[in-house]
Amino acid sequence: MTVPSFTCSLVETSRLTTNVWSCGPDDGVPILLVHGNLSTGGYWRYVAQALAEIADDVRVIAPDLRGFGRTEALPVDATRGLGDMVEDVHALLDALDLADECRVVAAGWSMGAGVLEQLMVEHPDDLAGVVLVAPLSPHGFGGTVDAAGTPAFSDGASTGGGAANAEFVRRLAEKDAGDTEPQSSPRVVMRTFYGPGANAENVDEDFLVDELLLTRTGDDFYPGDSTPSENWPGVAPGTRGVLNTMAPTHFDATGIVDLERKPPVTWVHGTADQVVSDTSLFDLATLGSLGAVPGWPGIDVLPSQPMVTQMRAVLRRYAAAGGATREVALEGVGHGIPLEVPGTLAREIESLITD
Repeated sequence: MTVPSFTCSLVETSRLTTNVWSCGPDDGVPILLVHGNLSTGGYWRYVAQALAEIADDVRVIAPDLRGFGRTEALPVDATRGLGDMVEDVHALLDALDLADECRVVAAGWSMGAGVLEQLMVEHPDDLAGVVLVAPLSPHGFGGTVDAAGTPAFSDGASTGGGAANAEFVRRLAEKDAGDTEPQSSPRVVMRTFYGPGANAENVDEDFLVDELLLTRTGDDFYPGDSTPSENWPGVAPGTRGVLNTMAPTHFDATGIVDLERKPPVTWVHGTADQVVSDTSLFDLATLGSLGAVPGWPGIDVLPSQPMVTQMRAVLRRYAAAGGATREVALEGVGHGIPLEVPGTLAREIESLITD
C-alpha cells in the first residue's frame, strides 16, 4: 500500500489562520492530533504514516497551535488556561465541518493532551474518543502537592513563565540549533527529553529541530510573563504566554469527571518519562530538591508534583462516573512517544475507531 504524504497547508478559521498537517482522504475517519510544547503538528508525521499503514480510511488532521509552527502568530491569553488553543482547535474543526458531531477521534501529546482535556469540558460534543499521550495533569504543571491537586502556594509560585530556563529561551529566540552547552541547547533538550530515544535512526532530527525553532518567543508566546512572589523561588505565573496556560492557577481540567457524555479515554505514558512524571525534571520542586535551584523550602512545603498519580486519580473518578478508560504504560519509553514508538501509538488510536 502506498502511504500518503504528510503535508501542510493553511486553513482560514473564524479565529486565525491555522497551519494544518494532513494526509488521507477528505471523507476518511477524522483523526485529530494535537502536538505538545516546543513542537508542531509536523511531529506527528511518523504516527500519521503508521496510521496510514494500518487503516486506509483515516483523515489525519494535525494543526500547529498558536505560537508554534506556521500558524498565525496571535498572542496567547493564559487567563483561561489553554482556552485560546482550545477555541482555535474547535474553530478548525468547525471550518472543516467536524465540530459538535462526536465524530473525531483525537490524540494529544503532553500540553496537547491538556488542550484535549479542556476541549472535552468546553466542547463536549466534538470528540468521539480521546488518547492522552504523556498528558499534562488535569491540575496543571507544577505547584501542586498531592493526588487531589492541592496547591502549595495560592499564587502558583514556582510555575508559569518565570520557571523557564532563560538561556534556553535566548537560544530558542536566536534559532541556535547547535549542540554545545547541552543544558540550554534546543536540539539537545529535544533529543534528551522528548525525542525519539531508541528510534532515533528512523527519525529525521534536523526536521524536528527546524520545527522546534519555529516556536515564537516572548511574553505573549513562549515562555510568557511572570509576576513577583513572596514565595519560593520568587516568581509566580503571569497572564500571558504558553507556560502560564498550564499553571495551576489558570488550568483545571478535572471537570471531565462531570461530563454527561464521556468519550472513551486511553492514557498512554512511558515509565522513563522525565517531563511528565511524579519527579519531573521540569518541575522546579524536583530541581530544588536536587540542589539545582537554591532555597527550596523542603518536601513538607513543596514536594515534586505527582503528575502521573494525579492523572490516574482523575481517570479513576472518570471511570467511576461512567466513562470508559484504559491505561497503557510503556516500559522504558520516555516522553517522546509519538517519535519513539509511533506504531504502538497508532494502534492505540486506531483501536478507538474500531471499538
